[in-house]
Order: sequence, then structure tokens, then C-alpha cells
Amino acid sequence: MADIRLKRFESLLREEISSLILRNEIKDPRVDSMVSVSGVSVSKDLAYAKIRVSGFKERNELESAVAGLNNAAGFIQSRVGSKLKARLTPRLSFFADHSIEESFEVNSSIEQLST
Repeated sequence: MADIRLKRFESLLREEISSLILRNEIKDPRVDSMVSVSGVSVSKDLAYAKIRVSGFKERNELESAVAGLNNAAGFIQSRVGSKLKARLTPRLSFFADHSIEESFEVNSSIEQLST
């Protein structure tokens, strides 16, 4: 039962952070709407959350966007906390997720092998 609640909380957290990014409420110029939240992992005590961020950007641009999100983590945490109405809002940490880029590399190498 606790796992179901944790997954639901992760899903709600992902939705709220994604909507903040899409509505351009984060005023850091490094963060734009081409950045998306690809996954959220919350600790069992709801004290910490790791947010994976991806996007169709160059590697250095994505790293810059992640730095902007980490810079605005306090603002995001306060906004998310007011929306979720949870007793405890987790401390947010953002990380770059390069899985999209890596999957393109794997697909291209498979195509090269098949030709």
C-alpha cells in the first residue's frame, strides 16, 4: 500500500513541476519549455526527491538548464508544496537524463550494423 501512495506522490510531483516549466513560471533564462521532466524518485520518508530532466537539446544546454532548475529549486519546492498540500515537501534535486540521446546513438549503431 505504501508503494502505491509513493508512486502517486511521484506522479503528482512530476505533473506539478512539468506544469511550472511549461507555463514559464521559472524565470531563469536557462530553463525553457523544451525541457521536460522524465522521471521522479522520492525517498520513502518523502524528505528528498530526485528529478530527472531531459529535452531535445545539446548536452551542454541541458546541463545548463539543470543548473538553472537546481538554482530555482527553493522556488519550485514552495510552489509545489502549496499545490500538493502535503505535510512535508521533499527537497528537490535535478539531474540531467541523457537517455534520449543515448537511445539515438544505439539506434544509429544498429542501423550501421544492419547495412
